[in-house]
Amino acid sequence: MRPILRDILITVILALAIFLLLQLTVQNFIVVGASMQPNFQNGERVVISKLAYKFGEPERGDVIVFHPPNDQEEDYIKRVIALPGEAIEVNDGVVYINDQPLDEPYIKDSPDYTLSEQRVPSNEYFVLGDNRNNSNDSHNGWTVPQQNIIGKVWLTIWPPEEWGGVPSYSPE
Repeated sequence: MRPILRDILITVILALAIFLLLQLTVQNFIVVGASMQPNFQNGERVVISKLAYKFGEPERGDVIVFHPPNDQEEDYIKRVIALPGEAIEVNDGVVYINDQPLDEPYIKDSPDYTLSEQRVPSNEYFVLGDNRNNSNDSHNGWTVPQQNIIGKVWLTIWPPEEWGGVPSYSPE
């Protein structure tokens, strides 16, 4: 009887250790709304790497999930556009970072709004949805503090035909 109990106990401990490791490193997320079209659709499921920014900083082009700074209940998914300390401006449908136009092959349509030049605060990020004209994002006057970032979107897992890694669009 003792060997059976020992095997059960070892199995339970290993299962618990694997569960805790997964909880600390990855998380799934369901995309809500149309703000990230055409790259992410409403109802799509993605996996977030929670460790991505434990060993590095978010980069321009990364798709992140974060707790919005405006006290919304649901977490947001957006693309990092400007980094801490950078100047950002939107004019005539073009996003400018430090007076340089940003190449954005991932957007649905050019923005139909104007944003006068502003500097991103230190330890904060300026994020925009890929569906620029249908997104509650940093062009509405807020940025994302680094501590609000949950992780980097790493993998699409649902629907099955969309399964795969998330491409990086970093211009650097």
